[in-house]
Parts: sequence; C-alpha cells; structure tokens
Amino acid sequence: MKRLLAATPAPDADVSLEAITELDTAGATLLGNWLGVERLGELVQQQNLTPERRALLETLVKAMGRPQPEPPPEPGRITQMLEFLGRNSQSLGQKWWLQSGFIGLVLQATLGIMFRPARWRLTALVNQIHQTGFNAVPIVALLTFLVGAVVAFLGATVLSEFGAEIYTVNLVAYSFLREFGVLLTAILLAGRTASAFTAQIGSMKANEELDALRTLGLNPIELLVIPRVLALMLTLPLLTFVAIISGLTGGALVSLVSLGIPLDQYLGILADVELRHYLVGLAKAPMFAFVVATIGCLEGFKVSGSAESVGRHTTSSVVQSIFMVILLDALAAMFCMEMGW
Repeated sequence: MKRLLAATPAPDADVSLEAITELDTAGATLLGNWLGVERLGELVQQQNLTPERRALLETLVKAMGRPQPEPPPEPGRITQMLEFLGRNSQSLGQKWWLQSGFIGLVLQATLGIMFRPARWRLTALVNQIHQTGFNAVPIVALLTFLVGAVVAFLGATVLSEFGAEIYTVNLVAYSFLREFGVLLTAILLAGRTASAFTAQIGSMKANEELDALRTLGLNPIELLVIPRVLALMLTLPLLTFVAIISGLTGGALVSLVSLGIPLDQYLGILADVELRHYLVGLAKAPMFAFVVATIGCLEGFKVSGSAESVGRHTTSSVVQSIFMVILLDALAAMFCMEMGW
C-alpha cells in the first residue's frame, strides 16, 4: 500500500474516495499524507460519502490542518542552572524522605521483636557479625596503621621547625581518638559493607526472592535488614577500637624510628590524654553504623530487577554512605566544640 501511494498525484488527477470499501484512522492518515490536507478536504466536500466516513475524514482534515505550535524559546544559562538546581534539590529531598521512612520501618520492626525472643534471628546476626566485623579486621588494622604513621611523619615534619617534635604524640593521639579512628573505619565499611548489603538484597530483589518471602508471610525487614543493622552497630565500635590501637602503633613506630622517642615515653604521654577524647570518638560509631547499614539495605530494596540496576544502586549506596558519614562527623565535631567536650 505504501509503495502504491509513494508518489503524490497530480492536482488535476481524478481521485475517487467513494470506491474505498474499508477505512480506519490509519488509512485516513495515509490518504491525508498522500493527497495533502487541502486536496483531501476538497474531495470530502465534493464526493458523495457516507456520514460516518465523511465525519472521519473531516475530523482528520481538521486535526492535520492545525498549525504546528512554535517551539518554545531556548532557556538561558541562568534558567538552566536554576532548573538543574531545583531538579537535584527535589531528588535529594525525595531521597531524604524515603530514607527517613525506611529508618522508621526499621525501628518499628526492631521494637516489634525486641520482647519476642522467638523471633530473634541469632544465626543471621552471628553470620553478619562475622562477615562485617571479623573479616574486616585485617584491612582496618593495616589502613589505620599506615595512616597513623603518615600523620606522625607529617606532624613531626611541621613541628620540628619549632623544636616541638614531642607533641607529635599528642597529635596522633587526639586525631585517632576523636576523629580518624572512627571516621576511617566508617568510611571503609561504607565502601565494603554497604555495597555488600545492597548487592545481596538487590540480587534477591532481582531474583524475586523478596516476593517469595512476602508470600510465605515473612517480613523482609525483620529477616534481612535488622540482623545487618544490629551486626554493624556491634562491630563498628569494636573495629574503631582496633583502628585506634593500630593508628597509635603506627605513630609509635614513626616516633621511635624518626624522632627517637622511646616507647615508654610515648606510652607515658598517651596516659596523660583524657578518657573523654576516646569516648567522644567511640560514641559516634553506633550512629555511623546505623546510617551506613540502613542506606545499604534501602538501596538494595530500590533495585528494579536487572544486573545494571544492581550495579547502579551499589555505587549509589557507597557514595551516599560516605557522604553521610563525613557530614555527620562534621556536625558532631562542631557540636562537641560548642559543648566544650
């Protein structure tokens, strides 16, 4: 049919619409494109057609004869920037709102099983503690040991200009007790554990295992999320302690080799550091763990069902977790500074 109507007929050609036996909107559109809107309108008025066919063709002519609207003007750069800012602000607000709702569901499910020991998932909890805690000890210890050595070396390099190399010990102690110990551990777990949570739950979502759990009457949050959140909240303070010890050990090694500070003097200076600095750093660990775990689990539930979606949400969980950890640490540092802690 399209080959037959490929060439537009001459203006004086005899075209009869009365011989058409069947006609629908697709065929009428094809006639309009072949004859042109004005020619088709003239033929409709001149020829004897049934009322139904005349109404169809007149509606088509009226619709195709409408002038095309002019394209809107190209927005300026300022308008584009404001549009980009508004769109991203709206997306960020939606993520915050969704994250808040998910945290509420987790807290509700936790309170629901708190006084029901029969519903505790102890096996899953122990398994998650092993995966998120004990398996992470080597990498946490190695990373913080190297960072402690670097901090001590850089501090000694600057303080040596003032003849105050001995204060390198205080620099390493304060930085790791208050900030670096918990911050480096939380960032490491944000990349290691949050991504694992997202990939695990996302793969279950893609394989429709979550739907199977709901069909069996099981709550995925109670079964999958709560053990992971509790495990991370238990292991992050312990890993923070390991990070602090490893960082102080790296600082002690640099102090002994480069600064000539003996180990007994190093430990004597550490003994004079107030306990509150250690408690301030350790108090942030459960908060960081809760945020990292909930973000990782929520991104897993967002997976749409494809492998590409799993990878995208895994990357998103790592980025969001690291961002939230640094943001909360900055807010906690300002709060402690204002409180004089």
